[in-house]
Amino acid sequence: MGIRQRIFQKENLERYLQKDSQFERTLSAFDLIALGIGAVIGTGIFILPGTVAATKAGPGIIVSFIIAAIVCAVAAMCYAEFASVIPVAGSAYSYGNIVYGEMIGWIIGWALVLEYVLAVAAVAVGWAAYFNSFIAGFGLKLPKAITGSFDPAHGTYVNLVAIIIVCLIAWIIDEGLKTSVRLNNIIVVLKLAIIVIFLLVGAFYVKPTNWTPFAPFGVSGIFHGAAVVFFAYLGFDAVSSSAAEVKNAKKNMPIGIIGTLVICTIFYILVSVVLTGMVSYKLLNVDDAVTFALQLVHQNFVAGIVSLGALAGMFTMMVTTIYSSSRLLYSIGRDGLLPSFLGKIDRHHAPKHAMVTVTIVISILGGFVPLGQLANLVNIGTLIAFAFVSFGILLLRRNPKLNKIQGFRVPFYPVLPIVSGVLCVFMMTQLSLETWVASLIWFVLGLLIYFGYGVHHSRMNQD
Repeated sequence: MGIRQRIFQKENLERYLQKDSQFERTLSAFDLIALGIGAVIGTGIFILPGTVAATKAGPGIIVSFIIAAIVCAVAAMCYAEFASVIPVAGSAYSYGNIVYGEMIGWIIGWALVLEYVLAVAAVAVGWAAYFNSFIAGFGLKLPKAITGSFDPAHGTYVNLVAIIIVCLIAWIIDEGLKTSVRLNNIIVVLKLAIIVIFLLVGAFYVKPTNWTPFAPFGVSGIFHGAAVVFFAYLGFDAVSSSAAEVKNAKKNMPIGIIGTLVICTIFYILVSVVLTGMVSYKLLNVDDAVTFALQLVHQNFVAGIVSLGALAGMFTMMVTTIYSSSRLLYSIGRDGLLPSFLGKIDRHHAPKHAMVTVTIVISILGGFVPLGQLANLVNIGTLIAFAFVSFGILLLRRNPKLNKIQGFRVPFYPVLPIVSGVLCVFMMTQLSLETWVASLIWFVLGLLIYFGYGVHHSRMNQD
């Protein structure tokens, strides 16, 4: 078989279903929504509304969240159709292998690796910062050397808390999916309750004058803000990684994906409205905007509760994303594009090797590497996957074998999938040049790995 034929060879759905049958189907629609909310409502709701309002959108951050939600909503419907028709592990990576062919599937998978790994590392660093602030309230302080990335000039060598929290979550997931999902569900309910407390208390301190001017940075500022707050919605796509472990996936996957997005959008908009109404947007360029706003109105006790909510929010985000990234790495290993040991399932029906590998990589990034602008790479990785999934619906419907499978259908076909793909491309144009350059380096590395290793070890090419 020639190289051209090999890289565009399409995967067989039956083979995926047979391979993934080793997983136990234990997740319900409620579990999926809780996993989704756990991933989506994390750092974003406590930090991004403030910083983006102060630097890009002003009170127009409310519209920025709506724009980002619209982009996500149409993409979510495309994900829901794929997850309903192709209920296998690996999310967009596996979908790409089936409808586009192996090389495009690899590019999507490589984009998702970028999204998941960097997202968890960035949030682990944020969690460590909140934790250090929290214990400081009790007069406790860790040695400076273990509170930051490797930067001897500033006296920091390792972010030990970030490493510990990543390893703890990986251990909880590895102990059993049922246990970790139950814990996640409890913390999600607690987190939402804390956000509701902020909304109820903060509403009494809203001053409509703080919403004027509504768009101090112009319409372009609102769109730039939408491209940044898009980061806050990351996670609903991670739900689709769990398809191989979901009961009645055809029904429950669409409910989980779309339900997650609807609930999270409502909370993001409400928090943005209350936050920018409580405090002038000019003052919100701080790392803990929600807590800061409550302290300004002398609600220190509620601010303390919200800090716990931030820790809970980031914790559940890491649970879902570490879980999803291990399933993604398992899927790529299952197909031979990365070392095959990653595609092994242990006696507890879990991809233990993939989990250990993901944990090590994230721990190194979160513990030693200054992330900085790298967090923006999460957005471009996600948008690339969203675009391929959106346009992929056109190919899915043209495949007679797949199109006859009954499941969720994107409405207004083919208009909505095309609109979704175009919106994703537009959002990518709003990202910085530095982000594009860094992502180009990442994908060149990915192609070198694929052509140097993956194409020669691919299970499809060995059959």
